Amino acid sequence: MATHRILIVDDERALRFAIRDFLEASGYAVIEAEDLRAARAAVADEEPDLVLLDYRLPDGESSRLIPDLKAFDPDIPIVVLTGHGTIELAVESVKLGADHFITKPVQLPTLKVIIERLLENRRAKKKAEAHSRSVDRPVNPFEGSSQLVLELRDQAMRVARSDRPILIEGETGSGKGVLARWIHNAGPFADEPFVDLNCAGLTRELVESELFGHEKGAFTGAVTTKPGLLEIAAGGTVFLDEIGDMDLALQAKLLKAVEEKRIRRVGDIRDRQVAFRLITATHRDLAAMSHDQTFRSDLYFRINTIRLSMPPLRKRTEDIPVLAESFLRAIARDLGHPQVRLTDAAMHALQRYAWPGNVRELRNVIERAVLLTSATELSTEHLRFDEGSVSPRLDPATMTLADCEREHIRLVMELEGGHVERAAARLGIPRSSLYQKLKKLASAP
Repeated sequence: MATHRILIVDDERALRFAIRDFLEASGYAVIEAEDLRAARAAVADEEPDLVLLDYRLPDGESSRLIPDLKAFDPDIPIVVLTGHGTIELAVESVKLGADHFITKPVQLPTLKVIIERLLENRRAKKKAEAHSRSVDRPVNPFEGSSQLVLELRDQAMRVARSDRPILIEGETGSGKGVLARWIHNAGPFADEPFVDLNCAGLTRELVESELFGHEKGAFTGAVTTKPGLLEIAAGGTVFLDEIGDMDLALQAKLLKAVEEKRIRRVGDIRDRQVAFRLITATHRDLAAMSHDQTFRSDLYFRINTIRLSMPPLRKRTEDIPVLAESFLRAIARDLGHPQVRLTDAAMHALQRYAWPGNVRELRNVIERAVLLTSATELSTEHLRFDEGSVSPRLDPATMTLADCEREHIRLVMELEGGHVERAAARLGIPRSSLYQKLKKLASAP
């Protein structure tokens, strides 16, 4: 957790010293300013997390500074200090944007409690904003017992506590985003924001605005100042999905943010300090892209500090029963549907499909089956794959010779409308031999 920075704006040197000494002993970093001019410079240079502001200063009253502070950071907590405490001053300060009003002499233990509460409120607000931007996903990317999944879980557990950049490779729909969220939740930043952005299909301008934020009037439509995801994720995790689709110019800007921990909003003239953990994901070959200069090699090496690989579903078909049952329970619960089960034949069909869309496609197939039937048992007839066929498309790379024979017999029987004699003739085998094979086929799952 980064140390919170507190700006004290007061022309009384002794008071500043006393407050600074007390707050530094409590673990805060303290910045000092004696007047409005110095305070404005400190805010721009140091970006404090909270401001203690004397009401009367040599070059004006705090009422002149509060609007500027809120324009710089709408969420910054402001505590006004004054030796002339009146209800009118308090009301005026709060109307301008102050969060608290304290009369002098300042009771330091009381001040500490107020500071802690305001900073916690600020942190909670940022977390809520980050949560509202993120997509709710399943939190377990390791469902199943295949060797590939067990190895991935072991690797992820080893790196979750690190703050180094992580690159997750894998096909579309394989669960890269689920793994990223799991790493965040299992790591030291679990209580901090998790924000994500899918770079695929977005314009350069939109990605830049989302990541870095923008100032009011920076471009057409920028009617308000907006902090970027890199700011919102302060102390937490930024997940950039499909980073291979990011514009080259933005890659340079992201590299600077990762290396220097500083960003600049669109339309702004000053840098801001940021602290975040970066997790990226891609289905592309970034090594080849960096060689072809379609992806920055310096950024590739920076985000590739730790690399994890999500295996495609077709390479871990033994995990499909566990995944399918998990999806069935979740879907039935979400839809208020009675609990549904898959027949053995349906489960076998799921395991024999090639799954080009991976885990995401598996969930879609199951959800579609549950939605389109009132049955409490799903058979192969209820399974509609992306091609619209009730017969799963097999992956030749994983088929056995017996698989090929079974599928060919089923196809020929379908083509001949179930007529055994014609099917046997097409297959070039005696009818008795086809009957034997059909009998074995019927008894197979």
